[in-house]
Amino acid sequence: MITGPNDGVQRAAHHAGDNPVIDWGARLGYAANGLIHLLLAWLTLQIAFGNSSGQASQSGALAEVAKQPWGKALLWPVVAGFVLLALWQITEIITRRKISDKAKAGGKAVVYLALGVTAFQFAHGSGTSSNKQTRDFTRTVMGWPGGRLIVAAIGIGILGVAAYHVYKGWQKKFLGDLQEHPGSWAVYTGRTGYILKGAALSAVGVLFVIAAVRRQEDQATGLDGALRALRDLPAGTVLLVLIAIGLAAYGVYSFARARYARV
Repeated sequence: MITGPNDGVQRAAHHAGDNPVIDWGARLGYAANGLIHLLLAWLTLQIAFGNSSGQASQSGALAEVAKQPWGKALLWPVVAGFVLLALWQITEIITRRKISDKAKAGGKAVVYLALGVTAFQFAHGSGTSSNKQTRDFTRTVMGWPGGRLIVAAIGIGILGVAAYHVYKGWQKKFLGDLQEHPGSWAVYTGRTGYILKGAALSAVGVLFVIAAVRRQEDQATGLDGALRALRDLPAGTVLLVLIAIGLAAYGVYSFARARYARV
């Protein structure tokens, strides 16, 4: 049988994906994601009750870790976990056959690699505010030809991701990511986590769309800005408490995923 160069690349990707280091690293990455979501839940509660000094964002959660006496040392395995989890997603891009699966793996690879870079920056002592980064990015894009449409498309894309989170949680599709049933506690936390995290992401998407429509790039401030906007709504505190519960549940589920993930 004649094989082409693509077959060799796929075999190499399969071998890389099955490597024990990649397997261990991907699970470490899922555990790190769980830690971040637990911290996000805590920061969200702080915003809900009006005594927050930190940002309820992934960079804010990493900043909280870095502040601790042992924090910067803890961040190095977090860096390794996210980078190896991104590398495993790259092998998935190569080995998956469906375009949709490749696209999903590609998106996750970008997210996990970005988290690894952010964790590295805080471990190195050079981390910066994600709110400022998001505003600067939005301001730059708004200055491009068709920039408002791009920002609106980003918001719509985030809304799509949010809707998928809700669907995945409601239909319990996340169980397909696991190699065996983790138990009812993980199903409950996974379902709660995906649905309420989707609700939080939808607020982020709405703010991007508003920023595009009103030409107000300062509206697009990521998760932290979205949560602060929700706090100002009627029953905003209740909404934020529910989102905090969802983020904590997602964090607990992520620890289950670290153990049972199909890697």
